[in-house]
Amino acid sequence: MMRICSRVHATLTTQHMSIRAQISEKDERGALSRKYSVENDRIYEDANSGESNIPYRQSLKAFSLHALIEIFLPSGFPACVTSGFGVGDEKASSTNAVLLTVFQDVAGRLATIFFAWRYGSALAPEAKMYRLAADIFNDGAFILDCLSPALPAHIHVAALCLSGAMRAVCGVCGGGAKAALSVHFANTGNVGELNAKDASQETVIGLLGMLCGTYIMKHVNSRSATWTALLLLLFIHLGTNYLAVRAVILTTLNRQRANIAYGLYRKQGNAVPTPFEVARHERIFEISTALREPTSGTYLGMTEKKAGFSLVDSLKTFQDETYSLAVKSGRPCTIYLCFRDGASPEDRLKAWLNALELAHLSIENLTGTLTELEVVRSSRHRTRDMFPEFVEKAKKAGWDLSIDAIVTQTIRPMVVEYYDSVGEKKRT
Repeated sequence: MMRICSRVHATLTTQHMSIRAQISEKDERGALSRKYSVENDRIYEDANSGESNIPYRQSLKAFSLHALIEIFLPSGFPACVTSGFGVGDEKASSTNAVLLTVFQDVAGRLATIFFAWRYGSALAPEAKMYRLAADIFNDGAFILDCLSPALPAHIHVAALCLSGAMRAVCGVCGGGAKAALSVHFANTGNVGELNAKDASQETVIGLLGMLCGTYIMKHVNSRSATWTALLLLLFIHLGTNYLAVRAVILTTLNRQRANIAYGLYRKQGNAVPTPFEVARHERIFEISTALREPTSGTYLGMTEKKAGFSLVDSLKTFQDETYSLAVKSGRPCTIYLCFRDGASPEDRLKAWLNALELAHLSIENLTGTLTELEVVRSSRHRTRDMFPEFVEKAKKAGWDLSIDAIVTQTIRPMVVEYYDSVGEKKRT
């Protein structure tokens, strides 16, 4: 920092033939910084020069503060700048800025905890959906950050907190889905190397993005141009990631892929479609509980009839299975699956296919020739007969049935005990 010596006071002592001078040093603000005494060509710093607003102290704390001010603030700050320098609002204070940062951080951490608790178990089965959702959350946070300066104060805070929460959710979605996809791609078990090389690719892409951003900044000088460039780049980002996710072919049967594979198998009757064939019909964003017809995409099993059987009838129907099935009529119809203790991934897949078979049979029974309990029993018999063959053909087609991708939430296995009319236990 350039220093200005404001004045020099000199006195002459003829007896000792010496010249004594006092030098006062000021900074860019005009405030006294240091005092020096000159005597016999020697300079002495005045130890009591404490008149400055930023006094010189021979202490590490004062030296560090002075160094930070010189490094990060303009020379002569604050006299050399207008009021409000460095903030979006001249009335804003550092306390408000700290509180806003705290609110954003709290919102992000709470969003991380809630999302991981509520959707953590669904990240692996629905890896493709959550991988693209992570990019949507991240780009949405960018838009909120850009909009926030134009919003009123109370909405501004809410927008920034929402932005922080969306970035936190992006981290959970992206991390969980990326881990599941890494396991899928590493067919030789080289997950560590795959993640390391993926990080290298992201580094290169980040560097290219910085170079492109530097070039674009030279040509973006207005608000409309800024928003046009932002929205265009976000559209390209989401579009390319959508195509990338669509190109991923997973070999695990989650709910949607099971719907498609079983629906096509039920029509063809001779072979289970391969993962590549199923991926052509797969939706990125799908209601995980939906039962659809694979080619038309229409919902299955809608009915206005009330269930004509009790829960006990349903439990008796599936007493030899590791699962049970219950129906709640309405529009749409809801099918509940309950699993007994010890149910394997194939048992859970079988239960889901049983629900699909029930939905198909319900449509075929629109004339009402069978009671609803008879339809449920028929679906169970047909599922039991076709499931071993379906499993065999699915494995030949390239599906990995050892991984449970049907259950997307924490479940509590049930234990059913049967009693006779006199209250004695018959079986469990």
